[in-house]
Amino acid sequence: MAVVCKASKKEEYTPVKIKQEETVCPAQACGGVLVRLGEVKPLLTIARRVGGVDFRRKAACCREGDVGVGRVEEGTMTHFPALALPQIVSRLLALSFLSGVGHYDFDDSHKLLPQYDFIVVGSGSAGSAVAARLAEVPEWRVLLLESGGPPPPEARVPGFNSILMQSEYDWNHRTVPQKYGLRNYKDNACPFPMGRVVGGSSVINWMMYVRGNRRDYDQWNDLGNPGWDYNTVLKYFKKAEDYRGTRNVGTEYHGRGGPLVVDDKRWRTPLSRGFLKAGLELGYNIVDPNGPEQIGFSAADLTVRNGERGSVVESYLRPALAYSNLHIVSNAHVTQILMDDHKRAVGVRYEHRGKVRTALTKREVVLSAGAVGSPQLLMVSGIGPAEHLRQHGIPVVLDLPGVGHNLQDHPSIFGLTWLTKRGSSNNLNRWLNPRNIKNYFKTREGPLSVPMALEGNAWSLAEEGDPHWPDLQFLFMASTPALDGGVYFNDIIGFRRDFFKQYYGSILGHEGYNIGPMLTRPKSRGTVRLRSRNPHDRPLIDPNFLSHPDDINTFVRGIKFVLAIGNTTAMRHEFGSRFHDQVLPGCEKELYGSDDYWACYTRHMAQTTFHPSSTCKMAPSSDPYGVVDHRLRVRGASGLRVVDASIMPVIVSGNLNAPSIMIGERAADLIKEDWNIPIEPLG
Repeated sequence: MAVVCKASKKEEYTPVKIKQEETVCPAQACGGVLVRLGEVKPLLTIARRVGGVDFRRKAACCREGDVGVGRVEEGTMTHFPALALPQIVSRLLALSFLSGVGHYDFDDSHKLLPQYDFIVVGSGSAGSAVAARLAEVPEWRVLLLESGGPPPPEARVPGFNSILMQSEYDWNHRTVPQKYGLRNYKDNACPFPMGRVVGGSSVINWMMYVRGNRRDYDQWNDLGNPGWDYNTVLKYFKKAEDYRGTRNVGTEYHGRGGPLVVDDKRWRTPLSRGFLKAGLELGYNIVDPNGPEQIGFSAADLTVRNGERGSVVESYLRPALAYSNLHIVSNAHVTQILMDDHKRAVGVRYEHRGKVRTALTKREVVLSAGAVGSPQLLMVSGIGPAEHLRQHGIPVVLDLPGVGHNLQDHPSIFGLTWLTKRGSSNNLNRWLNPRNIKNYFKTREGPLSVPMALEGNAWSLAEEGDPHWPDLQFLFMASTPALDGGVYFNDIIGFRRDFFKQYYGSILGHEGYNIGPMLTRPKSRGTVRLRSRNPHDRPLIDPNFLSHPDDINTFVRGIKFVLAIGNTTAMRHEFGSRFHDQVLPGCEKELYGSDDYWACYTRHMAQTTFHPSSTCKMAPSSDPYGVVDHRLRVRGASGLRVVDASIMPVIVSGNLNAPSIMIGERAADLIKEDWNIPIEPLG
């Protein structure tokens, strides 16, 4: 099965001549698509029929300059994500159902005004929420600028979530090489996914709805940030939420009728039932993860609306299209915040369709570019650590040492794998077929109605402390890194190929599950720094994973808890659960199963859970590393706020999508109050 790829003279992707019965293009643009003789043209014809999306580049083609000859066996890992032809056809069939349904390109560039009341930079979870709420004031003109384009049709299918990371809808950031961890990752670095698309990371994430613990927010308040205590922020969580789950939760902790649908009654594998039974067997309760008590086991609450992804695009932006005073411009990359001589933000400079443009504001610039993008944009605009700015030849507007400081993330381990009986797990190769695709679009039910494999959560304590404030979250996934042969899962995680083959090669395609311990309150702190003064250069992202020894100790305790779950009667008897106990490459010198072995395992396997935060932290004026005050105003500036997860003083005990939306909701009311606009009273 040879492949011959030859360069095209055009800037497009073209089919290649097939020399033998089967061929595969190993180029990144081709996605490693397997194509059989005689099926190239029909596949391209199907692709061209998908309205609004050109998938020709992903079908049996090679990029200009790519030349390669090699042999590929079925099931062999290619360098880039691969799918067999029937699976590609399934995707295209799905797109044919989706194309043209509710599509909007989010390009109001033909409507632009000379000046706006508010310019919001970034349309992620917080940015979309704050922009939509500001547009509720009829006399205000609001401009929302997004660096990425509109979300693709397949983003609406929850089961396609894994194909969106490491794609054109992702910034495709990577960390710098890590000193203390990531030893089984290429260059000791890992992917750092963040959405570059209208809707931001809410379009590419795994749709988990977790708010965190009430003590997280009371801690924010106690650190000198009034108005961010749990009782206050709970009102905004409820305002945003439309709870449609199965739990009998009432209205004390949950909202009804908000823009963001939260549901827990989607399709699941039998393994999820076993996971909950295992929790009971270990003496834990089944809990509402967003209720009064977090420690325990639960099915996953998801932002899924009637079987489709409930991103902020569907929850906030599409409804806000009814407001004529909100203009949204996609593919608009902001390169500078414009400050006048009085250190007031007066607008932004951005690039759109090859032209440099300027947008002006008479009230405020609201920066919602995320925990990486917001500090980067502040620094290239002259707001940040003075010495660092001078190193890159950037004139200092405001010396704020905290910009890009205090990076926090939830490190996790996705490699702890249990093998089970056939038919028990979420098998990509089994459910991604035309029959399931058709069933999904008929009923919006079945395996495509949920994010691939993520089915449950648990929270526990690693050591003595507050008995109601967990320091570990466990992500239950009814799949393994090896189940799909290393096609999707490994590409997202970023293991070295040689390591993956050595550690998982013997169980490729074997059914099972994965339980990932995640640190909810890590002690390690990192940074985001500029690579250069060029706003297009990728910043230097250093999470500094595992730099604090307590994080390793907490992981060791978490791994032991994972082993306890898998060894319960609930998991062993019904599913034949057995741990993949091969010695981890790199840890051969440690006694298997000892604390030293699991510490070694942690240093090799722990990586990001895609939850960066805290790089523009909210703090009182007494904190030299504070960037914004409790009303999210940038210290020392006027007309400039930061509204996203970067303002968190300390990361919360759970996933960040729901808290980021809450921050956007809260910020909108703070802005309205500061401009004397009456706000809706919240119960």
